[in-house]
Amino acid sequence: MGVLGVILAMFSGSAVWALDAPQGPVVLKVSGLIEAHNQGKVAVLDMKALQALPQKSLTTRTPWDQKPVTFSGPLLRDVLQLVKAKGQHIRAVALNDYRVKLPVSDARDHDVVVAVLMNGQAIPVRTKGPLFIVYPFDAKKELQHKTYYERSIWQLKAIEVK
Repeated sequence: MGVLGVILAMFSGSAVWALDAPQGPVVLKVSGLIEAHNQGKVAVLDMKALQALPQKSLTTRTPWDQKPVTFSGPLLRDVLQLVKAKGQHIRAVALNDYRVKLPVSDARDHDVVVAVLMNGQAIPVRTKGPLFIVYPFDAKKELQHKTYYERSIWQLKAIEVK
């Protein structure tokens, strides 16, 4: 943020956080109760921005795969921290406009991954990509429940923080 932005933030009573503009195709839009933006009041992220965050790999069984799968990508909590999310819930939206509501506490309490890789490979749209919210189902018995399976949204395109 430039000096002018800092001065304006000081006088407006709230901080303004600017994210870098995406260099590649936008894969995720984050809106709602966020303080860091790069396109109006929205944070638009490309794959490079997601891959610049710390990466986590988790191997877990899912209801959609016959064998355990290794998912890799940033933790959801790190994505929410990047955009300075302030809400209690998020609404995740898929490419086909399927929507699911998740409490932000899930991101805090569990290592929920925004997967950009599946078994070390980029995830094509045909196989649930390019982004897939995945819970560490095998880590805790409580996560092996319909509630959490339904919160794992593939073909993620947008997050609205509420």
